[in-house]
Amino acid sequence: MSATAEAPAAPVRKPSPPAKRSVVRSLLRLWPYVRPVRARVFGAAGVAIVAASMGLVMPLVLKWIVDGPVADGDTAGVWLGGGVLLAVGVVEALLFGLRRWLVARPLTRVEADMRAALYRHVQRLPVSFHDRWATGQLLSRGTGDLQLLRMFLAFGLTFLIVNSATILIGCGVLLAQDWTLGLVVIAPVVPLIALCVAFEARYSVAARRAQDQMGDLTTVVEESILGIRVIKGFGRHRSQARAFHALSERLRTTELRKAKLLASIWMVILSLPELFLGTALVIGVTQVADGELTAGTLVAFMTTAMALRWPVESIGFLLALTNEAATATNRFFEVMDTQIPPEPEPEPTAAPAASGAPGQDGGIRFENVVFRYPDGPPDARPVLRGIDLHIRPGETMALVGGTGSGKTTLINLVPRLYEVTSGRITLDGTDIASLPRERVRELVAVAFEEPTLFSATVRENIAMGGDGDLRRALRVSQAESFVDALPQGAETEVGEQGLSLSGGQRQRLALARAVVGRPPFLVLDDPLSALDVHTEARVEAALREVLADTTALVVAHRPSTVQLADRVALLSGGRVAAVGTHTELLHANAEYRHLMTGEPAGEPAPPSGPGGPPDRPDQTDQPDQPDRREPSEVSAR
Repeated sequence: MSATAEAPAAPVRKPSPPAKRSVVRSLLRLWPYVRPVRARVFGAAGVAIVAASMGLVMPLVLKWIVDGPVADGDTAGVWLGGGVLLAVGVVEALLFGLRRWLVARPLTRVEADMRAALYRHVQRLPVSFHDRWATGQLLSRGTGDLQLLRMFLAFGLTFLIVNSATILIGCGVLLAQDWTLGLVVIAPVVPLIALCVAFEARYSVAARRAQDQMGDLTTVVEESILGIRVIKGFGRHRSQARAFHALSERLRTTELRKAKLLASIWMVILSLPELFLGTALVIGVTQVADGELTAGTLVAFMTTAMALRWPVESIGFLLALTNEAATATNRFFEVMDTQIPPEPEPEPTAAPAASGAPGQDGGIRFENVVFRYPDGPPDARPVLRGIDLHIRPGETMALVGGTGSGKTTLINLVPRLYEVTSGRITLDGTDIASLPRERVRELVAVAFEEPTLFSATVRENIAMGGDGDLRRALRVSQAESFVDALPQGAETEVGEQGLSLSGGQRQRLALARAVVGRPPFLVLDDPLSALDVHTEARVEAALREVLADTTALVVAHRPSTVQLADRVALLSGGRVAAVGTHTELLHANAEYRHLMTGEPAGEPAPPSGPGGPPDRPDQTDQPDQPDRREPSEVSAR
């Protein structure tokens, strides 16, 4: 059972966006990642500015050709001017190629470093964070958002700098050639700036909405692929397709909204300068006719103005890209800004060496433990309330209780998957809160009811539990025979989620992973639930050897699993209701008897026998069957 199966937790939701930052402030947060490659990035921008300036040299060469060789009929001069124009064009092309070479490698490294930092951070964040966040939202931040940032840094940022510099230099050239015509051409700058400010405010909202909706769509796709057996088994492909289509249409509507905003600003950016440019052309032709301006000056002026068309026209596209990059940056740092709970200061004598320390504080002890989920309301009733429990060194204790009693939540506190709200848990007398999490997880091995296997070999999956004897771990979990029968034995890839194996086989590999490192403390969450009765009996026999040298806490639902334990703790309503042996509780506690035998709680205890009570009627002699339940189903139970 998952932790959420034991008590209601906050549903997975999309985190609310933080308070709005300005675009510049958002993008400045990328500086720590860009700083190591700043020389090449700004060098590339400088090269691009020089290349763009070469384009502004051409109108001056044209002015010389028209007013000089052309006016004088100097053919050789015309050829010379053409050669100069060709040389300038070649140099401009080479410089733009150099710019591309300068930024390609370092910016792919920036993207890779950011993705690695995000992955490391997500791995270190507590389980409560993953309870809140949908997987698709994290995937979209680690893939699409970072690709967008790389494109902005390689293209958008460079050309924002280059085009701004080009426009400033070009305006200076225009004013130097003829200040009256220059003022006419520059006149639309102020209204364009005001329009861009209004566009930025509206477009940033649409960009954020689109990127969040892409995360939602990614979540649906990921869940549909992982849950394909449930979808096919219940014939729900049409309803899933409708859900996908609805989210896809929402995203499409938002993207169309973005396109309309972009089209509107482009229309103004393209038409307004053209209007003033046409006005300047009419005035210039009139001045040439009146002899107030040379033809070469007018050609140079108009050529310079035309060269500025692309930098001006690109403003809309670059602003859109900048807003999307700022949104992607904010989404990236929403995850990175999530605080990792601090580790305690290491203490030389803090870590217990092994289970079995002498004295009454040995083993696992829960002292007045209270727990509520971090995202629950402050006044919410705790899931666990005042748990006091002691598992003695070398003892195996079974944890029994009805659904929602807090069993799985309790065992998740031992390896610090969640942190206690108050109280403390000790391992051989040492408070686990005073130990680094890595050390706690070296001491405590876990096996969950819903086993998770990775796209790796059997050997690699088991080795995640620590270094140890692989064959011994396979023998204990009774997985040796089926692993040896795999095509490459322990070197066989089990595939994503291990779904090519049956539920019982996956569970046995998860158990092997828990015992391979010979941990001093073992926590098992109903580890035999997917096994048939014959395999279960063999695993239990092998487990008795392991449990003899280990302090263990085992969530159990079957009487056969309970009988592995030295003592049993009954959990009810988030409290320890009773502690004793299986036989004692069976005769003294009606709730326990009801859980173990299915009898109504008010009936008298059955007579004891040497073999104990029989298993529940549903425990039949069935072979391992593939586990049809998907992770989403289990957490929703």
